[in-house]
Amino acid sequence: MVGLIDGPVAVNHAGLAANIREIHGSIKSPSNQTDNVACLHGTFVAGILCANRSSPAPAICPNCTLLVRPVFSDLKARDVQMPSARPQELAAAIVECVNAGARVINLSLALEQQFARSERELGGALDHAAKRNVVVVAAAGNRGAVGSSAITRHPWVIPVVSYDLRGTPMDHSNFGGSIGRRGLGAPGANVTSLGADGEPLTLSGTSVAAPFVTGAIALLSSEFPTASPPKIKFAITQGYATKRTSVVPPLLNAWAAYQFMLTAQASR
Repeated sequence: MVGLIDGPVAVNHAGLAANIREIHGSIKSPSNQTDNVACLHGTFVAGILCANRSSPAPAICPNCTLLVRPVFSDLKARDVQMPSARPQELAAAIVECVNAGARVINLSLALEQQFARSERELGGALDHAAKRNVVVVAAAGNRGAVGSSAITRHPWVIPVVSYDLRGTPMDHSNFGGSIGRRGLGAPGANVTSLGADGEPLTLSGTSVAAPFVTGAIALLSSEFPTASPPKIKFAITQGYATKRTSVVPPLLNAWAAYQFMLTAQASR
């Protein structure tokens, strides 16, 4: 089960293949989803994870169960590349997804204004995910800055930056010590997925890159169902990498992580 904490998803979209469950929390789905930017973003990310293989979306893990928990219902068009959520709402959503049985959670979002109290609340929710061995994948952000947020500096989170088709980190991505040590890069340039109105949509950014890592973790967990989530997390982030000293994380190599898991299973 993959937890998608994002905007609402057009669950009746003909291109979506997964078994989709919804947790509404305090966020209500818009009545007109096809014109809603939040729903556009949520459906786009959902498409990368679990669209039909015959659709325009990459459809990384179409047979996984998708648990959708919206944390924003209304966005401006300029926010579609990287929407933001209130820390308190995000903390509640993380706890709800963990308690509902998610194995991995995708956060393709940024945080609205942060305060010490809200950061502590969010940190507690991420600690809860860590204690329950629920892996959290988060977009690193699109400000082109060096630094971290309350999400990306948490030791359990896998921050994701965007790479272009040449395998080069993109300038708009945020980088930093915690991102370089624990994060990954993934495709984030002109990725095509599902639009809420039924037409394909093309977007770029770290918000787009994060579900590639989430989907790879979901596939590894499906292929190795007896493996512990920390083992899967190690395989995808560290199992094939050399010692990290840069603020820029290495590019996702799902095949190498799969080979690492095969070797680890054979040696048991």
